[in-house]
Amino acid sequence: MPVPAPNLYPDFNIVRLSHVEYRVQDLAKSRAFYVDTLGLQVTYEDQDRIYLRAMEERGHHCIVLVQADNSDVGVLGFKLFDDPDLDKAAAWFASKGLPVDWIERPHMGRTLRTRDPWGVPLEFYVKMDRLAPIHQKYKLYNGVKPLRIDHFNMFSADVDASVAFYNEMGFRTTEYTEDAETGKVWAAWMHRKGGVHDVAFTNGKGPRLHHTAFWVPTPLNIIDLLDLMATTGWVDNIERGPGRHGISNAFFLYILDPDGHRIEIYCSDYQTVDPDLEAIKWDLKDPQRQTLWGAAAPRSWFEHGSVFEGADLKESALKAQPIIAP
Repeated sequence: MPVPAPNLYPDFNIVRLSHVEYRVQDLAKSRAFYVDTLGLQVTYEDQDRIYLRAMEERGHHCIVLVQADNSDVGVLGFKLFDDPDLDKAAAWFASKGLPVDWIERPHMGRTLRTRDPWGVPLEFYVKMDRLAPIHQKYKLYNGVKPLRIDHFNMFSADVDASVAFYNEMGFRTTEYTEDAETGKVWAAWMHRKGGVHDVAFTNGKGPRLHHTAFWVPTPLNIIDLLDLMATTGWVDNIERGPGRHGISNAFFLYILDPDGHRIEIYCSDYQTVDPDLEAIKWDLKDPQRQTLWGAAAPRSWFEHGSVFEGADLKESALKAQPIIAP
C-alpha cells in the first residue's frame, strides 16, 4: 500500500516533537543514567521528578523522569506554532471522537491532552519556560554530549493506519518499508521539523514506544559513550550498535535505561524540508534497510518496548519479519 500524499495544509501547525515523560521505579538510578552518563542537564528536580534538557535546547525540558510504581510512558509532547493552533487542535481531535482535556503542566503554558486512536497519550502546547542558552558552556558537555531530542519511534499494530492518521496531522513521510508479499507498510518515518523524522512507526504489538532518540555532534561521541558505559557499570545496557542505518543514513547506537526504556543516540541524517520531497521506498527483505553496515539487530530490538500508561495493546496481523540476529 503506498503512503498517502503529504497534507501540506493540516488543520493545525505542529512545529516539532518536544518531550517525553518516563515513569521510573528508581529516580536516583535514572538520574545516574541520564545525567551522569548521557550528559543531559537538570533544569529542576525534587523527590518525585527530574526535568532534563539537552545542550542546544532553550525550552525547559525534553525529558521528565517521574518516580512511579511502574515503568511506562506517561505522554509524548509536541510544540505547536501559535495559540490559535491549540484551539484548532482541540476541535480536530474532538471531531475524531478523541479525548480533549485542558491540563496544568509545570513549566508549560496552556496544554491540550489527548490520545491518538490507539491510545498513545499526546499533549500539545505553544509556550514552555525558556532558559538561558548553554550551547557554548563547553564545561557542561559530558557523556555523549546530547544536543537535542530528535524523534520518537513507536510500535504500531497497523502501520498503514498510523501513517494515515499522523499524515492528516501534517507529518510527512520521508522513508518507508513495504512488505512486497502483502503490499502493506511495515515501517514509516515521518517529520515536521525538516529532519528524517519526528515520529516513526514499526510493525509490532502496539501501541508501545520503541525508543526516543537524541542527536549528538559526531560518531566519535557515540564511541566515547560506549567506552564510558563499559567502564562505569552500564555495559549490559548496550543493546545494538554502533552502526549506520540504511533508512535515514544515520549513525546510531541503542541503549536501555535502568527501567528498560530504549534510547537511541543518533547523528548525520539529512534535510527534508522541501514540501515535494519524494518518500524513499525500501523492501522489507533488503538487509541494508535497517543496517547499512554493522551487526544485524537482535531479537530484543523487534520485541521489547515501553508501554504507554492507559493504552491497551493489540497484536499486529502483519507477521512479516526482517532479518534478526541469532
